Amino acid sequence: MTLTELKYIVAVAREKHFGKGADACHVSQPTLSVAIKKLEEELQVKLFERNANEITVTPLGEEIVRQAQSVLEQADNIREIARRGKDPLAGALRLGVIYTIGPYLLPDLVRQAIAHTPQMPLMLQENFTVKLLEELRTGEIDCAILAEPFPDTNLAIAPLYDEPFMAAVPSAHALASRKSVTAEELKKETMLLLGTGHCFRDHVLEVCPEFARFSSSAEGISKSFEGSSLETIKHMVAAGMGITLVPRLGVPKEALAQQAAAGKTAKGKTSRSKVAAEQPSFIKYLPFEGDVPSRRVVLAWRRSFTRYEAIAALRNAIYACELPGVMRLS
Repeated sequence: MTLTELKYIVAVAREKHFGKGADACHVSQPTLSVAIKKLEEELQVKLFERNANEITVTPLGEEIVRQAQSVLEQADNIREIARRGKDPLAGALRLGVIYTIGPYLLPDLVRQAIAHTPQMPLMLQENFTVKLLEELRTGEIDCAILAEPFPDTNLAIAPLYDEPFMAAVPSAHALASRKSVTAEELKKETMLLLGTGHCFRDHVLEVCPEFARFSSSAEGISKSFEGSSLETIKHMVAAGMGITLVPRLGVPKEALAQQAAAGKTAKGKTSRSKVAAEQPSFIKYLPFEGDVPSRRVVLAWRRSFTRYEAIAALRNAIYACELPGVMRLS
């Protein structure tokens, strides 16, 4: 057996499809199929049940696939050991980030990484938490920036920061004149949610659990309350379709600056002409009173991952980011 054959069976087990497994390995399907058949003959076991529409892994095949993944990781470790002998930070780091963190953290993070570790480019991927956890387990990515909680997968975890949420309301909304809001007040409003699969959706539902009725299984207009991204939902808020919650890093700096300037104008401390020159904002961002809802953002990686210096360098790059309004954790 060869490492290539082991790579093929891991890919097919993950994709549940020979064609998609071949695409993931950048080979033709006949090449992959012949190699897997050869391995099955060598081991004298059946690894996959080949049905009309799907591929399933046999019970014995699942055990062999797990061991194959471990072997592939160990082979990668050998390469990493050799690479670290030359430069501990040499080579790309494969980083996964959930959708509700990526757009707000990555621009600054990439700049910091280029400035401090140019020899370690970041290979970036945005995805759902469940997908990133699976890719961590199978070795497709090296580490991931996630929001707790998520299922315990025996990963190494380093807390990065606690991030408060803010309420986003249309500028013409009755709440827009307020300096802050409570979770209780939001329960009377039309809440715009991310679609099923986004962990931030679950965070919002923890604050306002009654909005769980707006789910992907709901009928009719309720489905219009779901959006594919936070940025899309913010546009819906600006259009007056409802309110939402956003993580602190998702609040534009210029929006808060404009709100502060408007507040000073109301007190006569800033000229009206200066505020008028600002581009109008159609969303008002409000902090919470009392118990402020928040999420903990962490860096996760496999315990078997050997590039300790790379993880440390990534954490340092994250801590070098501006991260306004969050509580940094060590």
